Amino acid sequence: MTTTPLATTVGANDSELRLRAQRVVPGGMYGHLNARHMPEGYPQFFARGEGCRIWDVDGREYLDFMCSWGPILLGHAHPVVDAAATAAMATGDVLNGPTPHMVELAELLVDQVPHADWTMFAKNGNDVTTLGVVVARAATGHRKVLVANNSYHGIAGWSSRPGVSGMTPEDHANTVFFDYNDLASVEAAVAEAGEDDVAAIVVTPIRHDVFRDLEPADPEFARGVRAVCDRVGAALIVDDVRCGLRLDLRGSWEALGVRADLSAWSKSLANGHPLAVLLGAEAFREAASGVTATGSFWMAGAPMAAAVATINVLRETDGIGTMRDSGQRFQDGLAAQAAAHGLQVTVSGPPQLPFLSFAGDATFERAKRWTGECAQNGVFLHPVHNWFLSAAHDAASIDAALERTDEAFATLRGVYGAD
Repeated sequence: MTTTPLATTVGANDSELRLRAQRVVPGGMYGHLNARHMPEGYPQFFARGEGCRIWDVDGREYLDFMCSWGPILLGHAHPVVDAAATAAMATGDVLNGPTPHMVELAELLVDQVPHADWTMFAKNGNDVTTLGVVVARAATGHRKVLVANNSYHGIAGWSSRPGVSGMTPEDHANTVFFDYNDLASVEAAVAEAGEDDVAAIVVTPIRHDVFRDLEPADPEFARGVRAVCDRVGAALIVDDVRCGLRLDLRGSWEALGVRADLSAWSKSLANGHPLAVLLGAEAFREAASGVTATGSFWMAGAPMAAAVATINVLRETDGIGTMRDSGQRFQDGLAAQAAAHGLQVTVSGPPQLPFLSFAGDATFERAKRWTGECAQNGVFLHPVHNWFLSAAHDAASIDAALERTDEAFATLRGVYGAD
């Protein structure tokens, strides 16, 4: 290891920070935040956020439609949420046990989510999806976990796709895959696992795999998965990490009349403050109380205070309705613009989590070019991952974004021509 003088980050630009990161971070950046393969000019490092806008370290402003990949629900730097977190921090955040905010938040969530009788807190979505599997196995005495092909539930071995670097076949020894929205495939997976050895079926509320259009859950599929779990004595685990609080305060499958046994929430739970929660039904309480589940920072008080404030603001302002209306305005506008430029696109997903893809764009070349042009015009989107609306996106911000996306469509038509 060589020792070099510490460089200041004050005033450092994106290019400089990327070079410095290359020396001390694998690949310069890793995971879903890595901008290495994004179009030229797509930023990697950011300086601040406010409402539905963000600024990169080079001072460029963007209308933000990624919302930190989901955590920002009410808008960046929301004053009520951040004031609650700051007040909690001032009295002590990570202590020798939880603060009273834990009980207040737990009561709020149990009151709000019909299937929930208890809570277990952690930090990230991966924590609580994996904790849900552990609780399901403890409760049922079974080993196998059924998950949909290409569905993302975190980086643990049980949920990683076969062939992922660093994983072994043994990591998936108790995981069986099925196709989303295909009940026959679920039944085949149950048969492969053995009906007497299925601990859980884990599902996302909508199909939101990367590299493909979003797909709503077929109500018959949702009800069928619930029935399969009841028949074989398995837990239904709904991974609400990405959709939770954006689609429905009660849980994303509640509107379909389907209640989970366990559900995992994170991302938007505390409007950017790190927190996750596993919610569970009474039948799983005893098993949950007996598993090993702990983390040095899991009981921090400030994120829990932020979560209480986030949920209260969301309720009081009908934040879900605002996101739904603004997202629909954005989706309709994008579809109309693409058609006007003679470009064939698919606009998919619920309005709060929209996505756009181009016809025949198997390598996402057009999507990357378009999102790169959008970034140059001050609209932050992503070519292969679903986007996110926040309650800070009002009609004016949507219209401002659409003016800039229209310019990007015009550029794209100039490069590739009309379809």
